Amino acid sequence: MFSSILNFIKRHRKKLIFTGTVIGGIYFLGKFAQRKLQEIQEREAAEYIAQTRRQFHFESNQRTCNMTVLSMLPPLREAILAQLNSESLTALLKAKPANKLEIWEDLKIISFTRTIVAVYSTCMLVVLLRVQLNIIGGYLYLDNSVGKSVTTPLAPPDVQQQYLSSIQHLLGDGLTELTSLVKRAVQSALGSFSLKQSLSLLDVEQQLSWIRAEVESSAQRPLPWYMLAADEDALADQARGLTENDLMTIRLLNETRDMLDSPDFSTVLNACLNRGFSHLLDNLAEFFRPPPGDSAPSSAPDSLSAVSLPLAKIIPIVNGQINTICSETPSHFVQDLLMNDQVKEFAANVYETFSAPQELQK
Repeated sequence: MFSSILNFIKRHRKKLIFTGTVIGGIYFLGKFAQRKLQEIQEREAAEYIAQTRRQFHFESNQRTCNMTVLSMLPPLREAILAQLNSESLTALLKAKPANKLEIWEDLKIISFTRTIVAVYSTCMLVVLLRVQLNIIGGYLYLDNSVGKSVTTPLAPPDVQQQYLSSIQHLLGDGLTELTSLVKRAVQSALGSFSLKQSLSLLDVEQQLSWIRAEVESSAQRPLPWYMLAADEDALADQARGLTENDLMTIRLLNETRDMLDSPDFSTVLNACLNRGFSHLLDNLAEFFRPPPGDSAPSSAPDSLSAVSLPLAKIIPIVNGQINTICSETPSHFVQDLLMNDQVKEFAANVYETFSAPQELQK
């Protein structure tokens, strides 16, 4: 019996060796594939956890952005009112002064100027804080990432405070320059209009469009100039004894300027301005409704010009709009800016850029 088995093995030795090799290869290949599959599954699970963690951090960061914007609206409103104080003019008018017409003319310019400045500065505040807080948010995510190889924080608390304090430029010198620019455009557009001249909502819309064109003209400074102070590069060359935190802050500010100069930022800011001025016209439209019993439907194509009001009646309406525009209580105006899809998409892109590990190599 054993001899028969030996003879069988001798006769089929090559086949048996080949079969054994194949079976062994399949076995080890299976083990290898199983190990690789397990590694892939573990890597995918880790990536999913990291992505979920980053998404949760991003969404939390956006809520912080919204709350920060709302908290900054009262100081923005106060800064605008301090520069464009129409209340003192209305108080003078109540005293029936001899120069009543002159005061009305000043009130006309100031009322339109401060409302238009409120629209611009609120839109700027929304998009600027979206950029700044998502840059910070991205770096904070990296600082707290598991397995981070760099021990030095990318955004220490002192740097965050110093960096975010740059928003004061928009509430200070930037707002002053923007106010002067808008005031010149308003004076040019409305300076010759008589207080008795009747204007329809369409007329007001056309004047606002003309003023916007003047303000945003290529001959003027670009809008980001009013949001962030002048380049800090000269500071790095001239100053002595800059701390590591100072250098980090300068880096963050330069990265912010790069974002503000990007075509995507211009597109998003323009979208916000379009929505902002559209909401302003919607608010004004409430005062241009046809009187009760008027047969003309408010939805008619010419409804924008169906009702006209004397400019003297339009001025107080425009003057009061700042309380809706710069309201810390979420109004349709502010809510629409915060929830704008283009703003949210741009914020996600900024966060994605600065929360990516590649940034650590820069």
